[in-house]
Amino acid sequence: MVDTTSLSAAPLPLPDLYARVSHHILPMEWPALAGDIEAILSLKHERNAVILAHNYQTPEIFHTVADIVGDSLALAREAATTDADIIVVAGVHFMAETAKLLNPNKTVLIPDSKAGCSLAESITAEDVRKLRAQHPGVPVVTYVNTSAAVKAESDVCCTSGNAKKVIESLGVSKVIMLPDEFLAQNTAAQIPGVEIITWAGHCEVHERFTAEDIRSVRESYPDVVVLVHPEAPPEVVAEADFAGSTAGMIDFVGQKRPGRVALVTECSMSDNVAVEYPEVEFVRPCNLCPHMKRITLPNIRKALELRQHEVLIDPTLAARARIAVERMLAVR
Repeated sequence: MVDTTSLSAAPLPLPDLYARVSHHILPMEWPALAGDIEAILSLKHERNAVILAHNYQTPEIFHTVADIVGDSLALAREAATTDADIIVVAGVHFMAETAKLLNPNKTVLIPDSKAGCSLAESITAEDVRKLRAQHPGVPVVTYVNTSAAVKAESDVCCTSGNAKKVIESLGVSKVIMLPDEFLAQNTAAQIPGVEIITWAGHCEVHERFTAEDIRSVRESYPDVVVLVHPEAPPEVVAEADFAGSTAGMIDFVGQKRPGRVALVTECSMSDNVAVEYPEVEFVRPCNLCPHMKRITLPNIRKALELRQHEVLIDPTLAARARIAVERMLAVR
């Protein structure tokens, strides 16, 4: 934590919130951010708005203005129960679509409409229809990192945190799992009795990690505990001590309290978790998600001020996509 006493005699605005992010933001940077934060907090109150923030959001969003934080599954569950009139999704577009599917009568905003996802862009609804024709009768399990149009062509959705449970709940010997090839391969390794047909989609954050990256981290830090996201290639997962969703990684750190840990995922994840566990040393072999980083405090403020970048989905398509998402949420 930075010692502010020697850097500025004037008190910092919103000192309690600054304390949450002082490991990440210098005191001289904070006043410029505090204006947007104060405005956002006021706008949320005035408009009965709630902000959902994914674990990959930067600390100044995650720890100051977000009301609900978590992985895709947690955000989907919370989006289904919120009583807010306006939902602002500090994440990528498919997350905002999922929130809209579960709240068709609420206003859902995304601060930057160009905040996409390489996985969502790797497959279309037509691709799913072709897969169904090639494998008649085989259920389609679709990762939530997809468009509403793709979800509408699916039987059930899943996240990296519940993919195994969702597939097992179907009670079948073969499924189509899309679009993340590595998540499907890593899930298949946990369910050897089920044949999983994959699609060649990849996350641009996680596909770049290599087994050599993990070995290099271990060479530099022999006592490190390595946690990997299952969107990484199977050979990377094989080098890890634990593989799981971002929520799973956070739970692992909270329960095990390793002295030194490497979270092999998006960079802001370590920044955010470090706030909760200052006694843990975080090694950062990370990659930035350019789409998540499109979300900023200024464009969250602007979205609330102007109610801009509203997420709208054709009602007929949404009704079909909602079924797949609700089936996922029913799996415990």
